[in-house]
Amino acid sequence: MNAFSSYPTGISLSEDHRLEIEWSDGVCSRIPYKILRDNCPCAHCREAERNPKPEELLPVISSAEAQPLIVQDMKPLGNYAYTIAFSDGHDTGIYKLELLRLLGDAVAEAES
Repeated sequence: MNAFSSYPTGISLSEDHRLEIEWSDGVCSRIPYKILRDNCPCAHCREAERNPKPEELLPVISSAEAQPLIVQDMKPLGNYAYTIAFSDGHDTGIYKLELLRLLGDAVAEAES
């Protein structure tokens, strides 16, 4: 079964700051919140990735960015994606199931 035909049968947030997804084909994905946030598919994040700001000598971060990143809310969007709200205030990304599976597979491969 490939990533496009499998679907989540269980989703939870773990105490070690990972999104855990049980897939219909028996695979379990454990995706760190930082990986999810760094791979946000929204237009704003993709534009920032294509046109990075010049590096500053002393970057200023917000108080939200100084806190540990957590997932505050996660909601299904139809039967094809999830929206995820992060503690840094970002909540516009639509994470398609295919992207979640690809991220989970990449993390599993990197950790093995």
